[in-house]
Amino acid sequence: MKASAFVYPWDVVGDPAAPARFAGLGTAQITLAAAYHSTRALTPRHPRHRIVTAEHAAVLYPLGDRWAGRTPRPHPAGDWAPGDAYGEAADALAAAGLEVHTWVVLAHNSRLGAEHPDTSVVNAYGDRYPWAPCIAQPATRAYLVDLAAEAAVRPGARGTELESLGWYGLAHLHAHDKIGGVGLGEAGQYLMSLCFCPDCRAGYGERGTDPGELAAAVRTALEPLWRGAPEAGGWTGVEKLLGAPSAAATRAWRDDTARTLQEAAVAAVRAAAPEGFQVLLHADPVSYHCGANAGVDPEHILSVADGVVVPCTGGPGLLTPFAGRRRAGTVLAANLTVVSGMGGSPGTLAADAARARAAGATELRLYHLGLASDGDLAAVREALAGR
Repeated sequence: MKASAFVYPWDVVGDPAAPARFAGLGTAQITLAAAYHSTRALTPRHPRHRIVTAEHAAVLYPLGDRWAGRTPRPHPAGDWAPGDAYGEAADALAAAGLEVHTWVVLAHNSRLGAEHPDTSVVNAYGDRYPWAPCIAQPATRAYLVDLAAEAAVRPGARGTELESLGWYGLAHLHAHDKIGGVGLGEAGQYLMSLCFCPDCRAGYGERGTDPGELAAAVRTALEPLWRGAPEAGGWTGVEKLLGAPSAAATRAWRDDTARTLQEAAVAAVRAAAPEGFQVLLHADPVSYHCGANAGVDPEHILSVADGVVVPCTGGPGLLTPFAGRRRAGTVLAANLTVVSGMGGSPGTLAADAARARAAGATELRLYHLGLASDGDLAAVREALAGR
């Protein structure tokens, strides 16, 4: 299977040895960040630094003219990725014989929420999630669609991978998180991720549900969990807590909102891209799930995009719903963490890849070469050599 690995521009810029090192592992492709959220990242082999602090969500290339006079608009990176850091890194990787695709993070942006609080998801208690833009808001949707098109289609890129193209919710590593004291379970996480901004309130109303009554029902449903009731799991748990009609109304609104955004963003990328440009989504086959791997309907998303990137570090089970709806040429990329210090298992990469292939994977994604130790990289090299 073709293998691609995730890399940040700062893993390459200023380290002349990096492109050859990555190419020597046996990967055919690099998925290079072009728009990314705030992070603190290790760079264990870079000749100039060991830690990079990306202070806010940013584009890692010079902004285009489309943003002149617009609000909201993306921000350029600071000194962690100045100028056209993406372009410089992409050129160096291509010169080493690697195919370069863009990696674009969309609905995950704490600076957007800090500067424009009204863009954020608002829970049933009135708390805002500044890291989570509400994807129902027209101005935010326009921002995300244009960002997808610009950041995805960088010079020389052969394709893109769009991350967090859907709802973000409560579950997220934000600053120094201290939110694990009460077990909410999957159902509680869903209820705490429902948005009650004005646009979402209007959306619930259009589907025959009074938003004020719905917010009150969500708070009532959560109360037993705050008092220590057992965690509720899955969609049946949501229905049990909230009631089947209200649960269905929220899911219909959110599923439709995410689907139409995904359609618009992919169409915008295709309109800006050359022929043959590949468009993949980081995806979860359960449509009500939130996060970097956006919840999708597998049949729908495979009719829109060229394929998906699916988290498989815990096993290949999430591939199955996509494999059953795969078309000719569909890419099903199994995303495997190869950083042992982050819960990955590079030593079992060959076996994990074989299991993913048996479950329907056509390609591999390796997270993340820039963060991995030398020992992790040696294990990756050995595994890929034995394919």
